[in-house]
Amino acid sequence: MKKIGLIGGISWESTQMYYKIINRKVREISGGFHSAKCTIESVDFSEIHALQAINDWNALDQKMVEAATNLKNAQADVILICANTMHLCSDAITTAVDLPLIHIARATGEKIKAKGLSKVLLLGTKFTMERDFFRNILADEFNIEVLIPVETDREVVHNVIYEELVHGKINAGSRGQYVRIIYEAVKNGAEGVILGCTEIPLLIEPEHVSIPTFNTTQIHAEKAVEFALNTAVLN
Repeated sequence: MKKIGLIGGISWESTQMYYKIINRKVREISGGFHSAKCTIESVDFSEIHALQAINDWNALDQKMVEAATNLKNAQADVILICANTMHLCSDAITTAVDLPLIHIARATGEKIKAKGLSKVLLLGTKFTMERDFFRNILADEFNIEVLIPVETDREVVHNVIYEELVHGKINAGSRGQYVRIIYEAVKNGAEGVILGCTEIPLLIEPEHVSIPTFNTTQIHAEKAVEFALNTAVLN
């Protein structure tokens, strides 16, 4: 079994989900008393959030490279960034650290394509929805069209993440807002919805909507288990 390296704390609410999913999947596949070989480099989310707020992505690149380097020094065989938005730093990591990195958008694209869908809604932080690092992979590698909410709804989605979900707060009113936004996208042809922030699955579950949901946390964590157990091939 290979050792999984997790860059966590972005936020710890979602990192604990990664840890649980990974270990449950290893036990499901391997049985018995098996659990995952993994190591977590957990950052201080307050520092990350402050740098995001001023768009200092050079400093964020440095922090993510430092975290990935620590994982390599801990003998990790593969790296996961336990957050969608911080994949904006994935190129910096792969350039500086000689370890494979499982990209969350690529893993998600594989699942969407396997479902035969070609048009999906992307929900996440404003960084994830408005920048192209996630959408370009889906469009260029999987020929999947990505919709994002209108600007006012992007604000709603973003604010719920940072003001509620990263603090572990689950608000029924916020769930209603998300469901409304998803159904607006369905009217525009969305066949599925990407829960493109690792905290969103805390709020939205498959039974809340009528179209397929793609839980990036679950998808990403299970892809890591495939790699660790030598069943996955990375591009």
